[in-house]
Amino acid sequence: MVPREGASAGMVFLLNIAAFVAIFYFLLIRPQRQEAKRHQEMLASLKKGDEIVTSGGIIGTVVHAADDRLTVKSGDNTRFVVQRARVAGRMNDGDKSDDGKK
Repeated sequence: MVPREGASAGMVFLLNIAAFVAIFYFLLIRPQRQEAKRHQEMLASLKKGDEIVTSGGIIGTVVHAADDRLTVKSGDNTRFVVQRARVAGRMNDGDKSDDGKK
């Protein structure tokens, strides 16, 4: 009987480890991958006229879109070039609905 109890204790340990890994995956890794995928899709879909915010917090409108760079207009006579990867988000996606809730 002793080997049997040891074997079942080992199975319980392995099941606990498997449950921990599954919880870790579904609560941390999977949502992070989904968010990264959505961000990449958003970056790929940026076009002229989109209002964006950069990772530095600068808000502007895209006036020209190239492969890896965007020309952004931030003021009346202010234009600058930013890498696509440095765009944090599109202002007209979800921010307007958040302002309405406040």
